[in-house]
Amino acid sequence: MEIFFVSLLGWAGVFLPTALGAIGSILGCARAGMAASGALLDVDGGYGRLVGVSALPSSQTIYGIVVTMQMNGQFSDATAAGLFSIGLLVGLALLFSAMYQGSCCASAINTTKSKPEVFGLAIAPAAIVEGFAVFAFIFALIVSGGIPGSAG
Repeated sequence: MEIFFVSLLGWAGVFLPTALGAIGSILGCARAGMAASGALLDVDGGYGRLVGVSALPSSQTIYGIVVTMQMNGQFSDATAAGLFSIGLLVGLALLFSAMYQGSCCASAINTTKSKPEVFGLAIAPAAIVEGFAVFAFIFALIVSGGIPGSAG
């Protein structure tokens, strides 16, 4: 029975980066998408860039998928705890970065509708938040290869 729970935690760790990253992307894109939809009523052009900005938080799902694929081949009872720890923590980082990136995108969209010339500067905070998702992504790829007893 104990081996079952160890295996369950290990497999959860493998898939948590994708699941939590996707949840964050859903929430972030929804928030930014709502702002973009509202802004379409207030602007006379530049619709594509407003809708495009609302898709920025989707990248955290991609990072989660890559981390899941990296960790999938390393699963064993000896690696389960490490995989769970990495998967949970990186998944949470992706979740929160996507959510807050969506908020940054919504703010950029709201700013741009009043002052279109600051579009590039307005999305800079969203790019900074994205950077932290990239840090978590790279951390997961490096650390998961060093789990004692892992195959990779």
